[in-house]
Amino acid sequence: MALDVVREQVEYRELLVRITGRDLLLRYKQTAMGFGWAIFMPLVNTAIFSIVFTRVAPVDTVVPYPLFAFCGLLAWNWFASSLRFAVTALSSNASLVTKVYFPREILPFSAVLVGFADLAVASIVLVALMAWYGIVPGLALLALPVVVAVQLLFTMAVALLLSMANLFYRDVKYLFEVAITIWMFATSVVYPIERVGGRLGVVLALNPMTHIVDAWRAVLLEGTLPPAGAFAATAAVSLVACAAAWLLFHAAEFRFAENV
Repeated sequence: MALDVVREQVEYRELLVRITGRDLLLRYKQTAMGFGWAIFMPLVNTAIFSIVFTRVAPVDTVVPYPLFAFCGLLAWNWFASSLRFAVTALSSNASLVTKVYFPREILPFSAVLVGFADLAVASIVLVALMAWYGIVPGLALLALPVVVAVQLLFTMAVALLLSMANLFYRDVKYLFEVAITIWMFATSVVYPIERVGGRLGVVLALNPMTHIVDAWRAVLLEGTLPPAGAFAATAAVSLVACAAAWLLFHAAEFRFAENV
C-alpha cells in the first residue's frame, strides 16, 4: 500500500506543480510588496528579538545575535507558514475535494512547497547577513540538503495531520494559532534552548524542531555538523511520522467529501 501511495503521488506530480504555482500566486496577489513579505517579516521579528535579547535580557550565542535569530526564524517560518496554509488546505478547496479525483495530499504538500519558496527568497538576506558578519560556511554546508530533507519530512507529516483534523473538527484552525505560538517559544528559534534547565529543559529537548533549527545554524553559521545522536533521532522520527501520517491520511480519505 505504501508503494502505491508514493507511486500515485509521482503520477500526479504535474498537478502538484500547478497547484503550488496557483497557491504561490494567490498568496501575494494584489499585495504591494509581493515576495517582499517573505523578507520583511523575518527582518522585523529579528529586529524586535534583537532588542529584547541583547538589551533587555541578554543571551550568549555562538554567532552575533541578529544572525542567530534570523537563521532560526528562517527555518521556523518555513515550518509555521506551511502549517498555517495547510490547516485549511482541504476545507478551502471543497469543490476539488468533492468533485475531482486526485491524491488529496497534494493540497497540504502544496502549502509546504509554497512555504519553501518563501524560505528561498528570504535566504538572500541570510547570505547578506553572513557576509556582513564575516561568516564563511565550511564543508559542513554539504549537509544542508539533509537538514532540509528532514525538515521537509517533519513538516509534511504535521501538515497532513492538521489538514485532515481541521476537515473533521473546524476548531483546529483556531487552536492552531495558539499552539504554533507556544511551539515557537518551546523551540530554539530566538534563544538557545540549552539555557532552560531542569525537567522543563528535558521536555523541550524532545522537540524535533529544536534539533532541526539547531542543525540549520550548525551547518550554515558554525561550520559544524549537527550532533549525530540528536539529529539522527530527529531524522528517524520525521521519516516515521511522515509515513504514518500519509497512511492515516489515505485511510481517512473516503470520509473527506462528506465532511467538507
